[in-house]
Amino acid sequence: MAADAVWQTAVRAAEDRKALDVKVLDLRQVTSFTDFLIICTGTNPRQIQAISDAIEDQLKQLGERPKSVEGYNNAEWILMDYTDYVVNIFSENARSFYDLERLWRDASSVATS
Repeated sequence: MAADAVWQTAVRAAEDRKALDVKVLDLRQVTSFTDFLIICTGTNPRQIQAISDAIEDQLKQLGERPKSVEGYNNAEWILMDYTDYVVNIFSENARSFYDLERLWRDASSVATS
């Protein structure tokens, strides 16, 4: 399966769990630490964890396992590092505070559908 299809599976899993404002940034021309940054928002800690669980379950079926997962217990900002793409699941307040879209404003947006 192509790498693009794998990160798209993560996007679909987030959308299936009603993640809000899902964005994908293409970082290949901006940095070397990852290719794509997936950013989305959950409305409460339980939903944020459910989004993370759905992404991990869907990707596990494709043989993909995260290199690391941070922030799961607190569920304000869960970061899932899959090396070629990084998934960020935020609470509304944390997303506004960290504003990754502004930080990576030189990256191009990727259509998720």
